[in-house]
Amino acid sequence: MESVKTDTATLTLDGEEYEFPLSIGTEEEVGVDISTLRSESGAITLDPGYGNTGSCESEITFINGEEGVLRYRGYPIEELAEQSSFPEVCYLLVYDELPTERELDDFEARLAEHAAPPDEVKQLLEGFSPEAHPMSVLSSQIAALAGYYLSGDEADEDDVERNVIRLLSQVRALAAFAYRKSRGEAYVPPQPSGLSYTENFLHMMFADADGGGYEPSEALDEALDMLLVLHADHEQNCSASTVRMVGSSGADLFASVSAGVGALSGPLHGGANTEVIHMLQEIHESGGDSAQYVDKAKDSDDPFRLMGFGHRVYKNFDPRAKIIKSTANRVLDDLGTDDPLLGIARRLEEAALEDDYFVERRLYPNVDFYSGILYRAMGIPTNMFTVMFSMGRLPGWIAQWKEMRADEATRIYRPRQVYVGAAEREYTPIEQR
Repeated sequence: MESVKTDTATLTLDGEEYEFPLSIGTEEEVGVDISTLRSESGAITLDPGYGNTGSCESEITFINGEEGVLRYRGYPIEELAEQSSFPEVCYLLVYDELPTERELDDFEARLAEHAAPPDEVKQLLEGFSPEAHPMSVLSSQIAALAGYYLSGDEADEDDVERNVIRLLSQVRALAAFAYRKSRGEAYVPPQPSGLSYTENFLHMMFADADGGGYEPSEALDEALDMLLVLHADHEQNCSASTVRMVGSSGADLFASVSAGVGALSGPLHGGANTEVIHMLQEIHESGGDSAQYVDKAKDSDDPFRLMGFGHRVYKNFDPRAKIIKSTANRVLDDLGTDDPLLGIARRLEEAALEDDYFVERRLYPNVDFYSGILYRAMGIPTNMFTVMFSMGRLPGWIAQWKEMRADEATRIYRPRQVYVGAAEREYTPIEQR
C-alpha cells in the first residue's frame, strides 16, 4: 500500500494524552491509525454503522462523495462506462491494470473455456422451490462451487486464479439458471463462442430450450454491459466489507463471495432499484402526478418515501446516475419502447430538483433511480434486479478479497463493543424463579 504516515493526532482521555499516526491517502484523505488505542489506553472507539471507520487501506476504488467522483484504479467511471467493456473492467479490478488487446483476448478466451458450471449444480437447483428468491439460489450455488473446485490447498495461486476465472464466467449461467428455475423452464447452456459476455447471459436467460428464439439487440447488449461496469465496485460498502470480513478468517473465495451475495440481498443495500420500480408503478396507477408525490415525501407524517434519491456516500450527484439516465433515454428510443415509468421518473426528478427541500438536503438521484427501467426494457423481472447487481459487483468483490488476502496487515476482523447490559447477577435456580 502506498499511503504515507506522517504527523500525529492527539487524544486526551482522563487527563492522559495519546498520540496516533496519521495515514494520508493518494487523494489526501486522512485516517487516524488507532490500531494501538485499546492496548495503550484501555478505550475503544464507538462508531455504529462504521461511517467514520476505515477497515483497511485499498488501491482499488476511490470515491469523493462531496464532488461526485468515482474511479476504479484511478480511471474515472465516466471514461470506463463510455470506452471500456465489462470484461476489460473485470481485468482492471482483478489484475490492477487495463489489459492490452492480447491480454483481453486471452482473458475472454479463458472466460469462454470455463463458462459452464458443473452438471451437478443443475441437480442442486432441483431441490429449490420455484418460489425461491433468485438471490437465495445464487448464493447457494456459489457456495456449492467450492465442493467441485477447491483442491484443499488454498495457498496455491494457480488454483486461486482458475477459481477467479470460473466464478467471473459461471456467474452468468448460475444467474440465468436461477431465473429459469423460477419460471419452470429448461436450462440453456452457455454458447462456446460468437457471443459477448453480456450477449451470452441474455441468451441463457431468454432463448428457447433448444437454444433458438432469442436475438439480443445491440442496444440492450451495450446497455447491460454499461450497467455491469457501473456496478463493478464501490469501495467498502456492506457487501464488499462482508466479503473481506469472511475472507479474513481464511475462508475461500466461493464462501466469501456467497456471503457478499447474502449481504447484497438486503433491501437497504441491493434492493433499492426494485423499490424504485414499485414506487413509479404506484405513481402511474394513481394518475401519474409526480408533484403530488414530491409533496408526500416532504410530509413527515406521510409514510411515503421517495426511493432512488440520496446516497450514504454521495452528497452530490451520483456520477453513475447521470450515465444511466442518458443511456435509458437512448435505449428506449432505439427500441421504440414507450415505458410510462420513464416519463414519470423524468418528471419526478425535475420536480424534486427544483424543490428547495431536496436541494438543501442534497437529495439527488442515485444509481438505482433509472437502472430498473433499463432492466425492464431487457425483459428482466424485478426479482432478478439484485441478481444483476451481483453479477456486476462480482469483480469488485473478487478484487477486494484478493487485496485483503495479499495485505500483510490483514488480521481476522473482530470488532469490539461497548457492553450496556446487566451487571453481574446472582443465579436463581429454576424452582425459585
